[in-house]
Amino acid sequence: MAIIRWEDTLACLSVEALGDDTFTAPNIPMDYRRIFGGQLLAQVLCVAVTTVESKTVKSLHASFPRQGDLTDPVEYRVRREREGRTFAHRQIVGEQAGEAIVLASVALHSEEAGLEHQMPSPEVGSPDEATVADLSMIPWETRVVGGVDLASREVGPPSFAFWMRAPSFSGPAVAHQALLAHATDLTLIGTSLRPHAGLGEDDSPERIQTAVTSHTLWFHRALRIDDWLLISQESPVVAAGRGFAQGHVFSRAGELVASFAQESMLRPAV
Repeated sequence: MAIIRWEDTLACLSVEALGDDTFTAPNIPMDYRRIFGGQLLAQVLCVAVTTVESKTVKSLHASFPRQGDLTDPVEYRVRREREGRTFAHRQIVGEQAGEAIVLASVALHSEEAGLEHQMPSPEVGSPDEATVADLSMIPWETRVVGGVDLASREVGPPSFAFWMRAPSFSGPAVAHQALLAHATDLTLIGTSLRPHAGLGEDDSPERIQTAVTSHTLWFHRALRIDDWLLISQESPVVAAGRGFAQGHVFSRAGELVASFAQESMLRPAV
């Protein structure tokens, strides 16, 4: 598994304008040939926010038609679909060598007051009760509920939960959203594989070929990545060579701050 640094992850959020609605940002260096999908999600959010005023991201849907190459920069092109008083929409294409590696639709919103309710936060104990773990693509503190190891080939329920907290930093709201987006791309495939005997997330690509095909996030409330967040996720179904998994993000105080879902290719090696 590739290992990345906190400083390099923060640096990948530094978006540079190349021209009218065209941007780039640095890749996260690591000992791996492909760009991590979480990096692309994070950068798409940062690019979208540079094109609006007084709005934050409310949702992102991204698909990944090709894998990205770490040796080449990504160029992001933005199409401004709508600019309303409270809502805005952007279509963003990330390309390398003229080919799309991420296609994204981003909706932005000016915060409004209104009705509120939410599901309760899972009763999983505090971060101090969880097991310290090294989730290598998440370069900050992570603690797994129940000590579950997604690399294990033993059969388990299609669920997984962990606490995480980044070092304190003074970045804008979109940086906190972007770093959360980065983290949500790591453990969903492993969650989908838990019920399947003899397979764990480290078995790709030797025993099973895996790839994320699409990823969606919704941001419900303001959040801080440098305070404890609980990531609670499950995989309701795996079928037809595809896995589906979803999750919710809660603050330590129990507020539901974000939700996400992912579809992936799961193709056992023959």
